[in-house]
Amino acid sequence: MNSETREKLKTISVATLATALYKRGLRNQVIQGVHPLGYKGTNMVGPAFTLRYMPAREDRNQLVEFRNPAHPQRVAIETCPPGHVMVIDSRKDASAASAGDILVTRLMVRGGAGIVSDGGFRDAATIAELDIPAYHTRPSSPTNLTKHEAIEINGPIGCGDAPVFPGDIIVGDADCVIVIPAGIADEIATEAVEMTAYEDFVVEQVKAGQTIIGLYPCTKDEHQTAFAEWRKKNNR
Repeated sequence: MNSETREKLKTISVATLATALYKRGLRNQVIQGVHPLGYKGTNMVGPAFTLRYMPAREDRNQLVEFRNPAHPQRVAIETCPPGHVMVIDSRKDASAASAGDILVTRLMVRGGAGIVSDGGFRDAATIAELDIPAYHTRPSSPTNLTKHEAIEINGPIGCGDAPVFPGDIIVGDADCVIVIPAGIADEIATEAVEMTAYEDFVVEQVKAGQTIIGLYPCTKDEHQTAFAEWRKKNNR
């Protein structure tokens, strides 16, 4: 992805990005139900690399499957490109784990930008301490083979009711995760930077006692003038 866009998105809230996408008619881009493990203080940003699970069938999902060097879950960890975010479609089922700390550690060492599942991770407390952003619904101890069969790598998926296509830009903050269609990521980032600057100005004004009427959204010229002066003063 564009390195400038990546840097911009590291500073923008998912809420602001959701509003920018809503303006373009995109209303279903937030991955629902996922939360950060040990938020690192800066946004997770990177193109999506996907893994899809389907319901497990007992004869196909015994522990011996992990001996197969072509097992899709293991292959996905070993082939996710550096700087990408692995996004796992676990069918919103956290009754068995999507992955554990060893696999997430391997993804981190290989340069992964993060991992997201609409299911759960085992060894969640350990994952929370790793130097890689991770998002899931809740901790889950049973091995993925209990409920999930890894069936497809880097195809279109649904994750937390959001559509995710390989290469879409994934952004996660302290609240949740959003999916930006790859083709509009640059313009969304630029617009959201502007939105964030105005929102920061608004927060200062509100803390100083200003009413939000006419300020948020801006419908008065006096606030536009004050915002321009504020930006100049604060190098924004």
